[in-house]
Amino acid sequence: TTEQGVVSITVQKSTDLFEKNGIGSGIVYDNQGYIITNNHVIENAEKIIVTFIEGTSFNGKTVGADPFTDIAVIKVEAPVSILNPLKFGDSLLLKVGEHVTAIGNPFGLSGSMTSGIVSQLGRNLPAQGTGFLIPEVIQTDSAINPGNSGGPLLNMKGEVVGINTAIYSRTGDFSGVGFSIPSNTVSKIVPSLISNGTYDHPWIGITSVDIDPDLAKILELKQAKGIQVISVVQNSPAQKAGIVGSSIIKEINDSKHTIGGDIIVEIDGKEVRKIDDILTHLQREKSVGDTIMLKILRDGQPMEIKITIEQRPK
Repeated sequence: TTEQGVVSITVQKSTDLFEKNGIGSGIVYDNQGYIITNNHVIENAEKIIVTFIEGTSFNGKTVGADPFTDIAVIKVEAPVSILNPLKFGDSLLLKVGEHVTAIGNPFGLSGSMTSGIVSQLGRNLPAQGTGFLIPEVIQTDSAINPGNSGGPLLNMKGEVVGINTAIYSRTGDFSGVGFSIPSNTVSKIVPSLISNGTYDHPWIGITSVDIDPDLAKILELKQAKGIQVISVVQNSPAQKAGIVGSSIIKEINDSKHTIGGDIIVEIDGKEVRKIDDILTHLQREKSVGDTIMLKILRDGQPMEIKITIEQRPK
């Protein structure tokens, strides 16, 4: 059964900020003993113990971790007979309203299963302590509580479509909004974590603001879409390509707007309505060393700018 591919992870840490009692969940990835979980479950762990559903425990060691997507891989020296890898599905096929199931160890209660629906797709979730966003996160109302972190979100075929990573609540306990990292992101990042210990995220080096109706009016744009570059990081790919940030402050309707920066309207021929479109395109389609073509408006004039993507700084 599917729950045999889900493990309980107990960690001993010197600082335990995220998980109550240092308990999380994990997904058996293959017959080699690789287990996928959340980075925040095993971060700063001094000892990791992995327990299978039938009760056998093994010491685990961290193989690789990516704080930017909250994904980590650990390894156990367990016999193949108890390793039941779960099948990964295509998270792009998920639909809002589709039934999903979460399996994990909420409050240490092993093998617990909760069901719900996909509440929304394409959410951005802040990656703890990095200052960056995780794009394309799945929102679900399946009950995800402390200890569920690192466990699978499954579709009705029993395929892993996400890794449960966070809950949005004031108490830290479930309140109807849970988040999962999509399986396609996991499938892209995990092989690199196994072979290199890290994953190099594509990065261009800008901060931006989505164009709202007030800003569109100031900029004399016909429609409120696209993003305006606010700042460009020193020595970043964007700066090397000549992208210009904002420098002028204008006031409209009692609120200040910074203007004068390049307005990005397309990336590789795809329309950019908000920053999410760029983050998603980089995550799905691009790797470090690739190039992208941005269509921009500068002082009202359309231009095309080619950027060579570099590795995101820590």
